[in-house]
Amino acid sequence: MRNFALVNSYVMRKVFFSGVLLFLFLTIFVAPTSCTDKKPKPEGDSTADSVLADTSSIDSTEALIEETPMPKAADELFDDFIFNFAANRRLQKKRIVFPLKVYYNGKLKREISEKEWKMEHFFMRQQYYTLIFDNARQMNLVKDTAVNHVVIEKIFFRKKLVQQFLFNRINGQFMMTSLNYKKMYTNENADFLRFYDRFSRDSAYQVASMADEVEFTAPDPNNDFADINGVMMPQQWPDFKPALIPKDKIYNIIYGQHYTESKRKLFVIRGISNSLEIEMYFRKIGKHWKLIKFNA
Repeated sequence: MRNFALVNSYVMRKVFFSGVLLFLFLTIFVAPTSCTDKKPKPEGDSTADSVLADTSSIDSTEALIEETPMPKAADELFDDFIFNFAANRRLQKKRIVFPLKVYYNGKLKREISEKEWKMEHFFMRQQYYTLIFDNARQMNLVKDTAVNHVVIEKIFFRKKLVQQFLFNRINGQFMMTSLNYKKMYTNENADFLRFYDRFSRDSAYQVASMADEVEFTAPDPNNDFADINGVMMPQQWPDFKPALIPKDKIYNIIYGQHYTESKRKLFVIRGISNSLEIEMYFRKIGKHWKLIKFNA
């Protein structure tokens, strides 16, 4: 796996869970009883997009996962913890502070009891997640064992809404402590998110959002173990662009990085149980965001 942010020790711990997670993914996607969201939830629903239909195949798979205790070492890094938290129903309920406080724009609106809570799988169903950084240095926070406060953002472009899941390490264990809903335009990355929303959906806009020359690294089609490096022109984007550009809904994990009015953004697409790793570097030139470099 081409992974620029994680060290080998983290990769080895992550591999520990990949077999179980892959089994869960195959069950969810292949089983005829699998379920996907067909209608958007109303904005006022505090557990929007958190509901998983109870089917016998999924329940049996989760039962197997629940029989595998989470290693204590998984609390050292948030990524190790969240992979377990998102796949294990029993663990998830144990690691939520109930009644769970729900805030809208910073104001407490309601509380969710343990009985009301619906299993939240986050990005596990799609087998990848996305990250936003101001620069490559911030990626080092992913492997920082001193990180005690993490926020997972679920960003809904159509609703213009951001759902935040707040986690804190309490007595050595990560716990979900609250939910927060915010309008997307109030997000610290609002300017970039507005740009990316259109960029992800509009192929012509993608070409218009290229720098005059874009550096790239991509797999060598003639050698599975090698990459090719080069510079492409905007009109060459359809031939070189990454196969996956997430749209409609993305995730972001805040490991403690402090966003600023930066004119640079690093958008990362990272696989969970596969070798997917895509980095897209954007720079704001004048009033317009431009793609200046990508690694696929």
